[in-house]
Amino acid sequence: MPFQLSHKKYFLRPFLCVAYLIFFLKGIHSQQIDSVLAIYSEKYSQERCHLHYDKSLYAPGETIWFKAYLMNAVLPANESKNFYVDWTDEKGNLLLHSVYPIVDAASNGQFLVPMDYKGSYLRVRAYTKWMLNFDSAFLYQRDIPVQLLKDLAAKTVPAVKANLQFFPEGGELVAGVKNKIAFKSNDQWGHPVQVKGVVQNSRGIIIDSLRTIHDGMGYFFMVPGAGETYYARWKDEKGKIDTTALPVVREHGIALQVSMSGNKKQVLIQASPLAGFDSIHITGTMNQQLVFKVGRDILSGQAKLIIPVQDLPSGILVITVFNKQWVPLAERISFINNREYVFRPEMNVQHWGLSKRARNEIIVEIPDSLVANLSVAVTDAGINTDSSRTIVSELLLSSEIKGRLHNPAYYFSSNDEMLSQHLDLVMLTHGWRRIKWEELVQGNLPALRYPRDTAYLHLTGQVYGATPAQLREAAGIFLLIKPKKGEGQTLLTPIRPNGYFEEPIVLFDSVRIYYQLMKKKGIDDVSVSFMGNRLPPPRYNAAASGLFSTIRPDTTGTWRHYLLAGEANRLIDLYEGKVLGNVTVTAKTKSQLEVMDERYASGLFRGDGMQFDLVNDRLGASYFNIFNYLQGKVAGLQVNNAMGGTPSLQWRGGSPQLFVDEVPAQPDMVASIPITDVAYIKVFRPPFFGGFNGANGAIAIYTRRGDDMAAVPGKGLSYNVVTGYSEIREFYSPNYASFKKEHEKKDVRTTIYWNPQVRLTPLKKKTVLVFYNNDVSKAFRVVIEGMTSDGKLARLEQLME
Repeated sequence: MPFQLSHKKYFLRPFLCVAYLIFFLKGIHSQQIDSVLAIYSEKYSQERCHLHYDKSLYAPGETIWFKAYLMNAVLPANESKNFYVDWTDEKGNLLLHSVYPIVDAASNGQFLVPMDYKGSYLRVRAYTKWMLNFDSAFLYQRDIPVQLLKDLAAKTVPAVKANLQFFPEGGELVAGVKNKIAFKSNDQWGHPVQVKGVVQNSRGIIIDSLRTIHDGMGYFFMVPGAGETYYARWKDEKGKIDTTALPVVREHGIALQVSMSGNKKQVLIQASPLAGFDSIHITGTMNQQLVFKVGRDILSGQAKLIIPVQDLPSGILVITVFNKQWVPLAERISFINNREYVFRPEMNVQHWGLSKRARNEIIVEIPDSLVANLSVAVTDAGINTDSSRTIVSELLLSSEIKGRLHNPAYYFSSNDEMLSQHLDLVMLTHGWRRIKWEELVQGNLPALRYPRDTAYLHLTGQVYGATPAQLREAAGIFLLIKPKKGEGQTLLTPIRPNGYFEEPIVLFDSVRIYYQLMKKKGIDDVSVSFMGNRLPPPRYNAAASGLFSTIRPDTTGTWRHYLLAGEANRLIDLYEGKVLGNVTVTAKTKSQLEVMDERYASGLFRGDGMQFDLVNDRLGASYFNIFNYLQGKVAGLQVNNAMGGTPSLQWRGGSPQLFVDEVPAQPDMVASIPITDVAYIKVFRPPFFGGFNGANGAIAIYTRRGDDMAAVPGKGLSYNVVTGYSEIREFYSPNYASFKKEHEKKDVRTTIYWNPQVRLTPLKKKTVLVFYNNDVSKAFRVVIEGMTSDGKLARLEQLME
């Protein structure tokens, strides 16, 4: 039977069929693996994403702008419609849980770095609901450095702790045959460390030397003996000597070696002398799709296979060896880079404007036959940049392997054969276990906890506290929707017998929804839960964060960003009237917080504490509840808000006492208060003497009254504050060709232009992008990323100077 690469419709082109004389095992197990893999590839296809940011470093008070691209196998991921992005601090505390609509496999949004943020990094986790069904190691995750606006002082850098790991090709160190063993050395932050040393057996006999080839990675060959142990003696870049044991030698097993020769992968399979294998199965999978399946006689102790790869899609090929009962014995991942995924947009400068506030025009054009979705960032060329992660490296490589990968964009920077060899070291030293073969060959498919989001978030609700008969009598529910801005609307919505109702209305940001049943006789106390299909904020384990680097190079670009960001924040303070200039002050004016404290606090609650004015906090209503609001603002406050359970608080070693309008309250009662009903919060550090249990401090919540109560329609009706999609703001790009009062302000923006919605088609294959320079930049860096409707990817970085 001829060996051939399977024809899969998503590969977009037929594969070559190359004849080989093989021993192919037929039987029930072979048929089962085919059918199970077919089901797995069809129903368990896995999505992955990449985020393009406007720049690589931010300061408190700045906005992080991003564009997300999603893929499934080799095509855009068009099924999921909702995209979630979580922002946490260095300790794993959730700062914001946001959700955005996905259109044409892309989405975009922003995050405002809090002005009082004190950390050095932010962590971004991005996913669709469907992605949560699978190994969390494959979720998108990135650490974004934050430049604190204070004098840059020399920091004490912790000593580097190098770690050396060994990875036998195929997975195990097998006795009696030649093994290829790769190694990887990293410090405690995941940065590569160059090492050198020797490999010895238990008697001290040197077997081979360690030869670092690229970014702390290398390999060597050896024939291990049964029952023997091996270790490496090595030293790092500082000359520190250490010893690391090699993996345990297996007496029975398979050694697998894969090499590239032209446009073919050569596979050598060797069985240990005492293994007792007479035949094996070999499969190749890409994106959970079966590419090939063959059988081999291995009575001679070895088998060879040649795989033509020139017509395969680029990505990770997983080669797995099974015994004749389909028990997995060895596995190896190998990267195929046929470069068919690339499309190249062209960028030309139509009008130069590098002087102060000058006009710039750039033309972006794509080939005639493509439909492309692009994002464009223009930044000051003098600030630091990080091009180590791109749309190509993220979607083809980083999102498909476990573990932190240093500078993945390097492996796609040219067509040099040396890069291919270095990329193969990555394949040898990074784990990959998307398919759990032991379960799959038994027909045990993974359980799916989350359905795929195939519909956009829309207004839904569930009525509680009424019987089916009462719901039938009511027939419908009256809804009054009042957004923060703009006109509201009223709806009369039918209710199903189970109390469920829905309307095809998409909500952005938070709105207040008033409700009343049409016929409410005897059912005045019903409650309504809205938007149950919105994924709640996840719980993060702060102790498991671990990817935050403590080292950031003090570069000229970092310093320039620090100066410009600091000046921008100084100007904000100036223009918002926080300085009085030359005005002669004869009496101290009370601050807004002092006014709020006098209006609401009394007695011992007038003491010193952290104060929060929610009447004048424009972003306050965007939080889910009071605890969610405080968690990102009160240093060290930990909130355990398990779904369906009672919230619990930990702060400074204990649980702070809670008060609502200076009356003791329980956490579940506080969590149920709509944040739009809260006027003022005061947090007292321990000890607090205003209560009976204030040893661990206290949190006083004051509900609105008097002039702080907003006059809104629907007064007297029950209401909920409902959050739909997160607000999507528009990047502010000033037009200095027209006169406006705000143009008198000094302009020191580091991001000059950001456009996440550049869409080109054969009917409109080019566009002109217009932006104006700031007051200080002398050159620009333009970064364009994008994806076509058939899954081709683009990354273009160019300087305008």
